[in-house]
Formats: sequence, C-alpha cells, structure tokens
Amino acid sequence: MLKNLDSIAQTLKQYFGYDTFLPGQREVVEMALAGQDALVLMPTGGGKSLTYQLPALMLPGVTVVVSPLIALMQDQVDRLRANGIPATYINSSLSPDERSEREQAMLQGELKLIYVAPERLLTQNFLLRLDEVQRRMGLSLLAVDEAHCVSEWGHDFRPEYRQLGLLRERYQQTPMLALTATATERVREDILTQLRLRDPHLHIASFNRPNLYYEVRQKGTNAYRELVQLLRQQPDASMIIYCHSRKTVESVSDDLNRAGIHALPYHAGLSNEQRSENQTRFIRDDVPVLVATIAFGMGIAKPDVRAVIHYDLPKSLEGYYQESGRAGRDGQPAQCILFLNYGDRVKYEYIIGQKVDEQEQRIARQQLSQVIAYGESAVCRRRILLGYFGEVWPDDNCGNCDNCLQPQLLEDRTIDAQKFLSCVARTHERFGMRYIIDVLRGANIQKIRDLGHDQLSTYGIGKEQSVEEWLHLGRSLLQQGLMSETTDGYPIIKLNARSREILRKQLEVEVAKRAAPVRQERTSGSPRETILPELKPEEVVLFGRLRDLRKRLADAMGVPPYVVFPDTTLHAMARRRPTSQEAFLRLPGVGKRKLDMYYVPFTDEMRAYCDLHDLSMDENVPGEKVEPVPVARAPRYLTLELYQRGLDIEAIAAESQRRSTTIVEHLCSLIEAGEDIDVNRLISPERHKAIYAVWQEVGDGFLRPVKEILGDEYTYEEIKLVRAAMHSSQTP
Repeated sequence: MLKNLDSIAQTLKQYFGYDTFLPGQREVVEMALAGQDALVLMPTGGGKSLTYQLPALMLPGVTVVVSPLIALMQDQVDRLRANGIPATYINSSLSPDERSEREQAMLQGELKLIYVAPERLLTQNFLLRLDEVQRRMGLSLLAVDEAHCVSEWGHDFRPEYRQLGLLRERYQQTPMLALTATATERVREDILTQLRLRDPHLHIASFNRPNLYYEVRQKGTNAYRELVQLLRQQPDASMIIYCHSRKTVESVSDDLNRAGIHALPYHAGLSNEQRSENQTRFIRDDVPVLVATIAFGMGIAKPDVRAVIHYDLPKSLEGYYQESGRAGRDGQPAQCILFLNYGDRVKYEYIIGQKVDEQEQRIARQQLSQVIAYGESAVCRRRILLGYFGEVWPDDNCGNCDNCLQPQLLEDRTIDAQKFLSCVARTHERFGMRYIIDVLRGANIQKIRDLGHDQLSTYGIGKEQSVEEWLHLGRSLLQQGLMSETTDGYPIIKLNARSREILRKQLEVEVAKRAAPVRQERTSGSPRETILPELKPEEVVLFGRLRDLRKRLADAMGVPPYVVFPDTTLHAMARRRPTSQEAFLRLPGVGKRKLDMYYVPFTDEMRAYCDLHDLSMDENVPGEKVEPVPVARAPRYLTLELYQRGLDIEAIAAESQRRSTTIVEHLCSLIEAGEDIDVNRLISPERHKAIYAVWQEVGDGFLRPVKEILGDEYTYEEIKLVRAAMHSSQTP
C-alpha cells in the first residue's frame, strides 16, 4: 500500500534529517512509489540519490542500485548506514566470504538497498539470486545511477551499461529509475532507448549551479604563481586541481608541497593501494589539495570542495561541467577556474589523430573546439554551459562569472554578421565554419572552385579580416544563439529564426572586442550573494571546534567527516547552539539516528566553548527557516520576482524561457517556503474550490487519485498548486 505525504515527510526527517524537499525531489519520489519508470536529470548536489533511497525505505522488498565505481558505492553506503539505513555493496573489493555473507543478508531480507556494478549484476549467478529475492520479498525498485554511462554520446561511456535494458524485460513489474547529472538531449534519448523505460516520467531540472563562479585565465608564464595564490587565499579549504598527464600531476603536486601547500597526486600510474589511500586522505580532510587526472572524481560526493581548477584544458564541455561540478556540492560558494593554454589543443589533436574510428575523431574534434570557444568567449560562461545542454539562460548577466563581473567592450558587427550568414545561406547550409570563412576571405582552394563557390557574391567580401577575427565572430554568433551548429561530429552551420532576422535587418549584432582580459580581483572567491548567513567572529571559532570534533569522530569510525554532518549542519549548530534534543533535531541534516549518536558530544563541545567565552546557548535566530540549502535558487526567485510583477504562469514561462510545468514547480516550492503567493490569482477561485474539495475527500496524498476523480478538465499543475496552498494553510 502506498504511503501518504505525511509518511513521506516523516521518513525524510527521520532518516535524512530534512523537513522539506529540494525542487523536484518529491515529484520523483511519488512516481517511484506509484510504480512508474523515470528518467531523472538533476545537477550535482541537487539530491538525485534521495529520489530512490527514500522510496526504497517505504516500499516492501529490496532496491538494487547499479553504480559504476567502487568509491561511489562505498560513499553512498557509508552515508546510508550513518543514517540508520540497512544497505551494502557487492563488488570486486570483497573477498569471496564477504560477498557470500552479503548475498545471504540480501536473500534473508536484512537489507533495503544493494549497490552493485553492472558487470556483476548481469552475471547469471547474481541474476538467479535476484530472482530468489523477487520470489521471497520482492524487488521494489531498480535504480541506474550515472545513467549517462549508457550512451556512446556521453562523456563516460561504459559498454556494460548497454546491457541493462535486459533487466526491464526480466523484472517487468519493478519500476526503473535512470539518474544522471549531465546529459544532452541526444544522450537522454539514448538512455530511454537502451534501458527500455516504459512510459517514463521525465524530470529534467535546470543545469544551473548558481553557487559556482566560473572563470577562464590565460595560462602564461605566471600560471603556477597564480595557482599558488588561489590555493593560499583559502589555505584549509578542499580543492581539486585537474591536469592532463600523470607527469604534470606529479610535478605540480611536488612543487606545491615544496611551496608549503600540502597536496597529494592521483592518477592511473599509481598503484591501486596508493590511489585509494590518497583519495581517502583527501576525502577525510587529512590533506586539503588533490592534484589529479580525470581518473579521479566520478562518484566522489565530498560536499565541501571550495574550488576545482583545471590547470590543463578539459576534453569536452560535458566533461568540464561534470568535473567542475564537484565544487560546491553543499550549495555554498565555490570557484571553477580553467587555465587556457593553446598548446594543450595541439596535444589533444595529436591524440585524437591516433583514433582509428573516423566518427570518433570527428566527435572529439568538435568537442575540443567547443571547449576552446568557451575559453575564448566574452559572453556569460554560464549561458554557454547551459546552452550546451539545451537550456536557455534568460539573463544577459549571471553575476557570477568573470565575463559578467568585468566590463565588456562591445562593438557593432551587424554588417559582418550579415556577410557571414548570407554566405551560409548561399552555400545552402552544408558546411562548417572554417569553410564559410575560406569563402568569405576568397581562399584559392580546389574545393571552392569545384563547387563553384568562387562565383558567389559573398566570395572574398571578408578578405580584409583575419581568420581569427572571423572565427571570433562565428563563435560569438553561436554562443548568442544567432545561428546553430549540428552536434553529430559534422559541425555544420545552420540558420535559425534569429539568423533570418539579422539578414532582414531586423536585429543588430554586438560582439565583444577581442582583447586581453582584464581580470577583476576577488578577495574571497565568493559570488555576490552568499547562501548561508555569515557567522560572528566568536561563532567562526566555534564552527572550527565543531569541525575538529567531527573529524575526530569520523576518524574513529573510519568514515569521511561529511558522513557525520555536512558543513551546513555545523554552521547552523554554531549559530543556534541548541541544548535540548528537540532543538538539536530541528537542525538541517539531523535525523533520529544522528540525534542518538551525536547529541551528547556536540552539545558538550558547544557548552564548554560557550562557558569559556560567555556565550549564550539556544540562540533564537529570527526568521531563519531550517531546510536543506536549495541548489537552484536563482530560477525559483526569478519566478517569484515575475509573479510579484503581476504576470500569470504562461507569461512567467515566456519571460523566463522555461516550461510552464517548471514555473508551477517553482511556485509550489515558493508557496510551501512561506512566500506570499495567492493561488486564486493563478487559477480561478471556482476551480480552486473544486480541487480543494477532492483533496479533502482523498486526503493529503498522491496526485493521481485526485486527477482521476477530477478528470481531463483539470491539470496536474492546478492540482499541485492547490496542494501547496493547503500545506501553507491557504483555503479557497
């Protein structure tokens, strides 16, 4: 029997320590509990894991989670056990006896979640054990984590993932969730096809990480000095430095240690034992800096990484988004800095040239060009990254990247844009940017003569400008959405609606001047708006003591410190300094298990400090709400601002360039967070009353029964809004 919403909220607080969901989580949880397949795309730190972990606790039987890496499984299981949830993993790190013991526990119904690699899951022996689990207590859920590994178009393709669709046929009554933080539209389609999801619920959250600051620096002779300066700005903060080669990893790590910055290397040339030890020491805060190749990071859930620095060029924008996204998983300000060195491009092009498959070469070259364009761009970095995944950033200035924080010198390039786009049109949208530039500059090459393009009116009309100038204009047109480009390995320029407006002289084009960037100094590395309120000086010292206590407790248990509590919990603890169990339980991230385990040591530490420094306990912080830090604050509060300007749902969607369903999700979240939103302004009072009456009849539970009673005349969005209003005590 499905549990009602009160049971969901109670389970959320009891096991995970939170009173409210992050945007989108509750909807996915409901779908899983209702037995529906789903594809869940949420950014790093957006709470994907909870969308299957919470249903696993509420459904009878066992949930199986497919996971690609041992480190990812261990981290997830450590967290679940710390919250009092019976979970384990089965992988190659176990001895035969350990593996047998855990499989027996699975068969005896002693576990709620089992993490397993796809290679082991698909063996005949393991599938037979799952069949037995299905007969005895039931398989409640199949969750495929890091689902982008299914697709050859993803940044981390794993061939074993392609076979997971077999599970859908073998366990037809078990709902399947596919979860990922990064997937382009093509990758999403591939996931749906390969996993054979049936009538899946699609939850595509915003890719935006508003707490992350993006910056690109030219990698000149002073690059290492700049790197050291960045690390010394936050001397005790956890940071990751990505390098292309093992040799660079070792040299940078050695240089930093000689400079007095404690750093460890991580690359495939180290032994498994050394890699594991270095990773563990970084995760457990024994050392602040890890210098690594991209072999490090997937599945690492350390929440308090304050900077990810790419000292060498990443291979693709999707990879860069994934790697840089390991910063600031706790929702707090963090930096993502890329050092741009054109020498890296030559190295990568040589490596790409060694690939046997021509299609792989084309895709890799296009991905590399996109990274270079990102690095050279003078427009908002956030806009480019989100645009790569098909999401439109609605503002010209994100307020949290180097290009938006420093003044831009713009020049009118409308006439040049018309020349460029006219040449694209006259060559029938069949060529890439380099060929278009060759025609514009009047290049004397055989291909142009063979195709007769030397007879076009656009042939040679741009010879006064260099190839670099035309490339800068072409990339700017792409980044501003003023033309399009295919993404199948053959980057062909295509006109779009805005291209035609330019050709009809209905739209002007401004492009940033090509100039050496003037970097704005940032004293703290934080964006303009900090998410957590600042601590008073005496609270900062207490916060440090609580971190030290957390480290001692974590070391004694052999787990990372964040498994005990994340920094956000310690921050709230330092401000509130609770003495009663009730007050301690109200802290974000504190559930029943952690209350039992940590109430005494942490309150003792706070009391001792407060006695010594004449500080009061049980501070009442006016107006502060205890809830998880929302990752996607900016879109939600843009919706609120537009609502306050008097716009309705459709107008807000049009203004912010988002789907109306997304706007409704924002509004529901805002209503439940206590914002002043009148539902009768969004739907008519008569419809509000009708929906409210059915909710009263059905009880505060799931959407589907209410929809079935109301029929097709009413939408799920209206039903959600009324439910949110009920939770905030609004009545029709």
